[in-house]
Parts: sequence; structure tokens; C-alpha cells
Amino acid sequence: VQLQASGGGLVQAGGSLRLSCAASGRTFGTYHMGWFRQAPGKEREFVAAIAWTRSTTDYSDSVNGRFTISRINAKKTVYLQMNNLKPEDTAVYYCAADSSYGDLLGGRNDYWGQGTQVTVSS
Repeated sequence: VQLQASGGGLVQAGGSLRLSCAASGRTFGTYHMGWFRQAPGKEREFVAAIAWTRSTTDYSDSVNGRFTISRINAKKTVYLQMNNLKPEDTAVYYCAADSSYGDLLGGRNDYWGQGTQVTVSS
């Protein structure tokens, strides 16, 4: 599976962005998908995850209630809708895929995308 993230940019605090991650490969529909982020000088952290069945989603406490992860398996795409953005959301955002949901949550992923920059100004 190859992953291509897009949709990042510069936005003012309180604004919104939607990230997309397009996947290639025949087995996308059986992979759990997630988003992670890494701010300058910090370790990469978990943001959100969605099971391949779309029946389960998880969010970090810092984004819960503001971000929404979704996927359309027929389009081999996963999305991250980010609302009410804050300056502390500034980071490079990475999409990831894994056949194990537990490994996905732990960041021990099979596949990573190249990252897209999100910058939130105050």
C-alpha cells in the first residue's frame, strides 16, 4: 500500500482544513487507517484512527470533538476533517495504514505517507 497525503496549508486559529490520504493497492479496504502528527522538536504522536469496517474510531484527547476521521473504501481514501484549529495543532501530518488496529494506535504501522504541513496562526 502506498499513501499520498494532501490538503495541508496555512489557516488562522478557529479555522478548518480537511486532509486527504489516497492509497494505492488492491487491499486498501482491509487496512485500518490513521493520522499522526509531528511538531518541530517533538515526537510523532497519534491523532486519529478508523477501522477498515468504519465501525470503530479513536481520537487523541487533544483533538477529540474537533477532528473527525472518515474513509471511503471505494475511493481508497481516508480523510481528516479538522475544525476549530489551534496554534498547537501546527505539525506535519502523516497518514498510516496497518492490518492490526492495535499496532496502528501504537504507531507501529506497516505503511506511512509522506506527510503534509499544517500551520495554524494565532
